[in-house]
Amino acid sequence: MSTRIHPTAVVDPRAELADGVEVGPYAVIGPEVRIGPECWIGAHVVLDGRVRMGRGNRIFPGACIGLEPQDLKYTGDPTGVELGDDNTLRECVTINRATRDEQLTRVGSGNLLMAYSHLGHNCLLGDRIVIANGVAVAGHVQIADRAVIGGMLGIHQFVHIGTLAMVGGMSRIERDVPPFTTVEGHPARVRALNRIGLQRSGLADREGGRELEALKRAWTLIYRSGLPLAEALARLRSDSLSGAAADLVVFLEASLAPERRGPIPGSR
Repeated sequence: MSTRIHPTAVVDPRAELADGVEVGPYAVIGPEVRIGPECWIGAHVVLDGRVRMGRGNRIFPGACIGLEPQDLKYTGDPTGVELGDDNTLRECVTINRATRDEQLTRVGSGNLLMAYSHLGHNCLLGDRIVIANGVAVAGHVQIADRAVIGGMLGIHQFVHIGTLAMVGGMSRIERDVPPFTTVEGHPARVRALNRIGLQRSGLADREGGRELEALKRAWTLIYRSGLPLAEALARLRSDSLSGAAADLVVFLEASLAPERRGPIPGSR
């Protein structure tokens, strides 16, 4: 397959474009950009800095990837942005490169970032995440696999969002979102398990449904028993948990560390 570059696009001769890459009108691609096979770069897209992109990514018009971080501590260090395979970045998505020397802003594979969403510097995203329109993700945020983030919300710096979490639109996310849960509201609160996401993931079928039942029991003890969080986690730890229930406990214990922002509490 040949590479197709629109005559109005500006592609630095030092950029590396693999077979099958298509570059649309008026796109701008800088000298340190490396684009994998079969990627589509839409009109007016800007790729700048150390951008590394895998196979089959689709970047829609107006997106800006790899520009300097919006961080006053940035002094021009050689940082970058990494994208895996088969990501879709819709119109006017922005992803900033990291702040410090040799650091990265990293996006995994199979993710969908809808129009006007923003990833700040040093963010780390897993795979198959959906981020809806108009979401602002501040620096150093980590989002785990298959999380779904509703539209028009902000996520505070250093927040962690767990796997298969569901965040409701227009919430304010200033603390960690536990895995497998649904979080929404003002202030945001853990409302329930993300039952639809868990069913779609296949977890409900594991071990004849026993893994899901163990997760439900753990969730109920943490969020409905009235016990202090530390005590509920200690009780669960004594039960030799495994699978999703153990993942929930490990996430919450890590979230309570002094350097973390702490978990979003449950609703009353």
